[in-house]
Amino acid sequence: MILITAIAFLAMGLLALIAPQRITGMVDLPTLPMAARNEARAVYGGFGVAMGALLLLSGHWPHWQPGVVLTVGVALLGMAVGRLVAWGVDGRLERFPALFLVGEVVLGIGLLLAL
Repeated sequence: MILITAIAFLAMGLLALIAPQRITGMVDLPTLPMAARNEARAVYGGFGVAMGALLLLSGHWPHWQPGVVLTVGVALLGMAVGRLVAWGVDGRLERFPALFLVGEVVLGIGLLLAL
């Protein structure tokens, strides 16, 4: 589960660094001004690559791995809670956010179960 989650973060992160509008286009933001592209590259790109790399490297630091896995798992579940709140406030969840919600819950719980 750690490897699968790392690959998912790395894929999202690299795509966001290279083509941020491909990521934001999934949530109805097909064009972005420069400052928004910077934000997408930072939050989806840099953060995603960092989390993926940290999960991959944590295997080399056995005393750190449980903390890394716990932190990333809880972060994923926190993202899912944010989507659930948005669903409650907005009254519906669009296709890609719903898929992301499922992925965040599955990966988050999977990481916690891997502890």
